[in-house]
Amino acid sequence: MRSRTAIWFECKIAYEKVMEDGLQKKVKENYVVDALSFTEAESRIMEEMSSYISGEFAIEDIKIASYKEIFFSEEEMADRWYKAKLQFITIDEKTEKEKRSNVNYLVQAGTLKGAVNNIESVMGTTMIDYVIASVAETTLMDVFEYGKQPVQNDKPEFEG
Repeated sequence: MRSRTAIWFECKIAYEKVMEDGLQKKVKENYVVDALSFTEAESRIMEEMSSYISGEFAIEDIKIASYKEIFFSEEEMADRWYKAKLQFITIDEKTEKEKRSNVNYLVQAGTLKGAVNNIESVMGTTMIDYVIASVAETTLMDVFEYGKQPVQNDKPEFEG
């Protein structure tokens, strides 16, 4: 859990990337940062990306992400991000009918099965009744949590 009441922001970055064949190609990549405001999110993503990209880049979009929480993984092969929709099951006391509320999470894992296992290991420690409604791989490249170094061990992409 984070100690400050921050919000997750999705940021779309555009820049020219040097490909394996040596040619430059304009790319757009998505990242998530945790910040207190849009202004801080912009500042944080600029700071984070400046250590990965030499040369110019542009922030094309910043929006509040719909994730309630992010489940990080310590596994070395956990290099992908999955959006998981969980449904929490409660019983309405008056009608005694089952009620489901949807909550989105972002899950780090190397595979779809790994994402499901990560969800189950985190949620298994709670007393909440839930079902996994969906899990889908995202296009996110990385997540920058406040005060933490990136989890991925990838070397930065540098322009030539």
